[in-house]
Amino acid sequence: MRMRVVGRVAAVWRYPVKSMAGEPLDAAGVSWHGVAGDRRWAFIRDGMVRSGFPWLTLRELPTMGLYRPRFAEPDRPDGSPTRVRTPSGAELDVVDPVLAAELGHGVRVIKQDRGVFDTLPLSLITTQTLAGLGARVGAALDVRRFRPNLLIEAPDGGPFPEDAWVGSVLRLGGARVRVDKRDQRCVVVDVDPATGRRDPAVLRAIAREREACLGVYGSTVQPGIVQTGDEVVLEL
Repeated sequence: MRMRVVGRVAAVWRYPVKSMAGEPLDAAGVSWHGVAGDRRWAFIRDGMVRSGFPWLTLRELPTMGLYRPRFAEPDRPDGSPTRVRTPSGAELDVVDPVLAAELGHGVRVIKQDRGVFDTLPLSLITTQTLAGLGARVGAALDVRRFRPNLLIEAPDGGPFPEDAWVGSVLRLGGARVRVDKRDQRCVVVDVDPATGRRDPAVLRAIAREREACLGVYGSTVQPGIVQTGDEVVLEL
C-alpha cells in the first residue's frame, strides 16, 4: 500500500450536546461511534417525538450554540456527569429540568450512547477550505460555525483539498477514517457561534460556489487516538 502525507491535525472537537458549543480537545479517542462523548445528549422539541427529526437545534434556536457543555470527567465522557454553562453564567446538569425549560416549552433531553448524528459520526474540514470560502464571502470565517470534529491543515491540496479524499482512507494518529461523502450544509452554518446571530450570506455562498457542500463526513475503519499535530496520511 502506498501512502502520502497530506496534512496535519490542527484541532479536535467533540460536542457533548447536539447543537450546543463544542469542547476543544488536545487528543480524543475515536471509536466506531465517532469521537468519544460526541453528541451523546440531545434535546427533543415539544410534540416532535414521532418526527423523523425531533431534535432541537441551531435551526430553531440560534442561541443554542452559546450554551457550553463539558464532561466533569473528560477522560471518560460516557460515564461522566455532563455540565452545561448557560449564556447567563449558570452551570447546570444536562438533565436538570431548569435547563430544558430555559430552552423551550415542553423540551426534554435524551441520551444516546452511540451518538445523535444527522448523517455519519465524523466530520472533517480543512483550513484551506475555510480560507477559500472566506475569500468568496469576503470575510474570515470562524471554524466553529461548521462544527467539525477535526480541523486539518493540508497546505498542498489546493483550496478545497478534502473533496479529493472522498472514497479514500486517512490515517490520523492511531486511527484510520474512511472519507465517505461531502458534507451537505444547512442553515446552521449561518449562525455566528460567538453571538448566535444569523448571516444568510454564508449558506448562499456555499450553495452558489460549492453545490451546498463544504467539508466531508467520515466513518471509523480502525479506532485509535487522534491528537493535534498528528500527521494526516492518505492511503493510496
